[in-house]
Amino acid sequence: MADLKPRALISVQERLRDQVAHALRAALISGELRPGVVYSAPALAADFGVSATPVREAMLDLAREGLVEAVRNKGFRVTELTERDLDDFTEIRALIEVPTVGRVTRTATREQLEALRPEAEAIVVAARKHDLIAYLEADRQFHLDLLGLAGNARLVEVVGDLRKRSRLYGLNRLDQRGELVSSAEEHLQLLDLMISGDADAAEECMAQHLGHIRSLWAAGADAVVDERPALRLGAR
Repeated sequence: MADLKPRALISVQERLRDQVAHALRAALISGELRPGVVYSAPALAADFGVSATPVREAMLDLAREGLVEAVRNKGFRVTELTERDLDDFTEIRALIEVPTVGRVTRTATREQLEALRPEAEAIVVAARKHDLIAYLEADRQFHLDLLGLAGNARLVEVVGDLRKRSRLYGLNRLDQRGELVSSAEEHLQLLDLMISGDADAAEECMAQHLGHIRSLWAAGADAVVDERPALRLGAR
């Protein structure tokens, strides 16, 4: 029975790392962690009231997602994206997702598309609750599951990677302006068009949605930092 103790310890450490990563993502979205700034694991650990180890592990998770980059002997720098980067990401996603939505509209069954409705509704619920982390997760799940109906796992992988690298700049400001819910409802509009079988309208809706996302990134360049503390641990 002695071998249960190390496993329990590992489980606790993994949960703590996940909690820290969750809080760091919230801080990235709110703007509390700023692009280009180097943050040390010990300093962040002091803010969280934990040891530096789970913070380093969480930061490495974020580094694999392209959200931060390691700076030797200093810590981690929040990655900066240029306007050109954001334009490139949007263009690539449009080249992939717009025609794929049209193809899925023509080939997927009504049952397959209706199965995505709870995910689309979860995006709206998260927006109404001002839960930006839940919004991002529900949004990611909906888009990737939708693309998955095309049957190309590599396509889903590419879009998933683009989403991790680009993030949703301006999301916090959109929430503060009270516009996040209308953005969330675009997913239900898209799904309804696809279920109706109107592939052309669905493609147009997706193109507009991606253009809207790009406008959010532009708005995020001068967004006001949320004063609510994000650097805290808590239940998801």
